[in-house]
Amino acid sequence: QVQLVESGGGLVQAGGSLRLSCAASGPTFSTFAMGWFRQAPGKEREFVAAISGSAGIIYYADSVKGRFTISRDNAKNTVYLQMNSLKPEDTAVYYCAANRRIATMLKGDYDAMDYRGKGTLVTVSS
Repeated sequence: QVQLVESGGGLVQAGGSLRLSCAASGPTFSTFAMGWFRQAPGKEREFVAAISGSAGIIYYADSVKGRFTISRDNAKNTVYLQMNSLKPEDTAVYYCAANRRIATMLKGDYDAMDYRGKGTLVTVSS
């Protein structure tokens, strides 16, 4: 069993930065692809970014490419999402997920992930 706990959300002005963290329990962290999803008010949850177990493969949604950076530290069982140049439309609850196959994350089906966090709220003011 893997438990995921997100942190780092908060209120930031447009143009600012935040770094989200997702701490995972369990000894098998490096065997999982890790990803971030988000759900804005009144919208469907969507894929944001994913990183393979070895960090050799990374994907981003077009809406965040060039502004967000996903990374992981397998020694600390933690995945990060560095968010720069934030926009009001980035306002959402951000969720961390773990899955054995990174390809599945790209389909955007958060409920299909092997393990899921409870989310952290990011609010970007204009």
